Amino acid sequence: MKWFLRILIALVVFYGSFNYAALQMDGGIWLFVLPAIAEACLFVIFISEIKGLRLHPMAYVGGFLGAILGLIIGSLLGHVLLRLEGGIFLFILINSIFAYLGYTIGIAWGKELQSLPVFRHTSGGDSMRQKLLDTSVIIDGRIPDICEAGFIDGILIAPQFILNELQHIADSSDPLKRARGRRGLDILNKLQKSPNVKMEISDKDFPKIKEVDSKLIALAKELEADVLTNDFNLNKVAQIQGVTVLNINQLANAVKPIVLPGESMSVTIAKQGKEKGQGVAYLEDGTMVVVEQGEVLLNKTLEVVVTSILQTPAGRMIFAALKNNGS
Repeated sequence: MKWFLRILIALVVFYGSFNYAALQMDGGIWLFVLPAIAEACLFVIFISEIKGLRLHPMAYVGGFLGAILGLIIGSLLGHVLLRLEGGIFLFILINSIFAYLGYTIGIAWGKELQSLPVFRHTSGGDSMRQKLLDTSVIIDGRIPDICEAGFIDGILIAPQFILNELQHIADSSDPLKRARGRRGLDILNKLQKSPNVKMEISDKDFPKIKEVDSKLIALAKELEADVLTNDFNLNKVAQIQGVTVLNINQLANAVKPIVLPGESMSVTIAKQGKEKGQGVAYLEDGTMVVVEQGEVLLNKTLEVVVTSILQTPAGRMIFAALKNNGS
């Protein structure tokens, strides 16, 4: 939502306070309650937009009811102030404070209700869960294509503290880091412009938490969201704390073509291996192929036979031998 629309809603909220402040108590209870209901709707929308919240429906219901009660209580307490000079401003202030307190308490109450079985599946299922973007997965650059292919749905959320980290990297004096940071900002811009991706920015922060990864896990817990990353350590820590992680590297490994021992392939030796006599080649998807006796054949394309496959947390490694020696 654009800032001018947020400001408009804020003005309507305060205008609503001014409006029903003039209502007389003898006008009937509905003339007193209905403006509070209308204003509470605008208040919940306004606060939720400002905070960048995307919560369970029951949390919004709780916030809405809390805001109504807060406005009614605030109006009753502040009604006597209308007779004082400048009392309308105090009236609006009291209404705003009590509306926010009621909204905050109502949100907490709604979050407790959402854990009940009857409300647990009202948000559309796990497929529509929010996904928090980690710095590493943004810089990685594959996320827009994965979204375009339809492998990720729901709402992507970029926390403000992640954007701050990207900006810090983009301003680095190190040319490599600076390039990576700017690439990450370009990726975010691409995601925002994509018609097939719904992305939001969350201003929620945790000032007492210093590390960005810990902030991300805390936000995921609060929003009951998943974390999108390709950081192996973050993956493990998040899982230990009960946060669902979608690892882009795991997805990439899962969709790589399956190669079996005994199959042959054509590769180009790109560099020397760690062990004496080994040459290293790479498939189009980045899979490393270690070729025995390939060290002396640098930059040459040749036929090899797969001897074994090693699956590691970082990906898949293929060991092969020259076809002349392996067949």
